[in-house]
Amino acid sequence: MGGMLENQVAIITGSGRGVGREVALMMAEHGAKVIVSDRDEGPANEVAAAIRESGGEALVYCGDVTASDFAKGIIGETISAFGRLDILVNNAGYTSDALIHKMTDEQFQAMLDIHLIAPFRLIREASPYMRDAAKKEIEQGIVHHRKIVNVSSVAGISGNVGQANYSSAKAGMVGLTKTVAKEWAGFNINSNAVAFGFIDTRLTQPKELGETVDGVAVGIPEKVRNMFIDKIPQKRAGDPKEAAAGIFYLASPLSNYVNGQVLHINGGTYT
Repeated sequence: MGGMLENQVAIITGSGRGVGREVALMMAEHGAKVIVSDRDEGPANEVAAAIRESGGEALVYCGDVTASDFAKGIIGETISAFGRLDILVNNAGYTSDALIHKMTDEQFQAMLDIHLIAPFRLIREASPYMRDAAKKEIEQGIVHHRKIVNVSSVAGISGNVGQANYSSAKAGMVGLTKTVAKEWAGFNINSNAVAFGFIDTRLTQPKELGETVDGVAVGIPEKVRNMFIDKIPQKRAGDPKEAAAGIFYLASPLSNYVNGQVLHINGGTYT
């Protein structure tokens, strides 16, 4: 396989399903060696198998991104297997909604843990293989861009009813993204974020389907879901492949002079 990401190594959290899955397949199609990470082994193994069947390379690392040893474990396995790290996509997450006056401390903390603290830990753990590796390359006159892409949300930009926890965490992710860009841009590391609007995934599927994550119901009541979609200028939800394309752009050489930015992928919601 060949392409824009040939021989690069990419970690994508939450890549067993939805947008993360499409990102993993897209990057592999363009030559990247992909670490498929999910808390559920079944979906992760399916994505890795699909990559291998197409002639690509994939490693599966399953676990809970909020665990204190997750970052060390996945980075260690990646370096052991491939000896390098070029792309880090912080995509894993879910929602746990409630109005502010009904929201528990545990609900609020859970969103910070998965959407903000876990990405911070991964970026920090990756620093020897991104920042320090780049310093050595620069001393040798080598220019090689590495990419960090964090998945934020329209909720993190403008807030959202019932999502004080999620909105706060996703807003924090924007601040983290911009700070990493300012600290690491001089090392040819591009740190950017995508802010998704309404993308068709299990987090936005009709809540009536009854799917849960850690016992928490995910999805949106169908009536509310239809109201959201009606307000989108393009009058439809985004497809996971369309969402993945934005992440791919920020992870590819096409964005080598894009840094500290938030790419809004929302069908024109803010127009």
